[in-house]
Amino acid sequence: MTRAQITELLKDRRVLAGIGAAVALVAGLGLAFLLSPSRAPADAPPASQGGLVVQTGRDDDIKLDAKRPLRCFVGGKFVGELPLDECARQNGVATGALDVGLDPSGALAASNGASADITPLPPPQASAPPVVAPAPGVTPAPDTAPALPVTTLAHGATTGACWRRVDAEWKQLPTDLTLSACVQALYAGHCERGAGATYGRWVDQTLRAVPGRIEVSRDNRNFRVLVEQTASCAIPAIG
Repeated sequence: MTRAQITELLKDRRVLAGIGAAVALVAGLGLAFLLSPSRAPADAPPASQGGLVVQTGRDDDIKLDAKRPLRCFVGGKFVGELPLDECARQNGVATGALDVGLDPSGALAASNGASADITPLPPPQASAPPVVAPAPGVTPAPDTAPALPVTTLAHGATTGACWRRVDAEWKQLPTDLTLSACVQALYAGHCERGAGATYGRWVDQTLRAVPGRIEVSRDNRNFRVLVEQTASCAIPAIG
């Protein structure tokens, strides 16, 4: 069709009316599609249900997910990151008997029995004194007090809670002790062998017996020598 024929065709009012009707039909179909119920969201946005909703934290902040990979140790040797059930199977124990704590890097780890590679998580400390806000305009004094309750005796020694780690559980000794007495109660007459380690707690410090010495840590991760142990498994007094 030539340009002249197209021009003559467009002059025909019936052709123009047909083109207009087609354009209107396409526009109507498009509007109907946009307003179709299938395009509406299934649920109203959270902000329309009483304000902005923000979810913080992780589910495993509350409890450990059995399917979450942990650094798994078998016989004190790292064997990879495995779910808790699989790590327990490789250790030949039930999941509930598997120790879960921190490795030297601070990551959660699991092992059958404590070792120098696994530091148990601290026992629950619900008895820490509450923090009291200072009065308006008063500058608070530096916080030098222990995080947990302690008692200072007449001769200056300090006593506090002493804990023993037994069968993957923390057990508190019946009476508060000084650091030296706690170490004696936990480790006197006991010599650690091989790659093993025996853990305890005094107030807010982690204690660890390894071959030849007793170590201590304030952050449950970095340990230093507290006292050397003799060949007869005796421990000198501390302090």
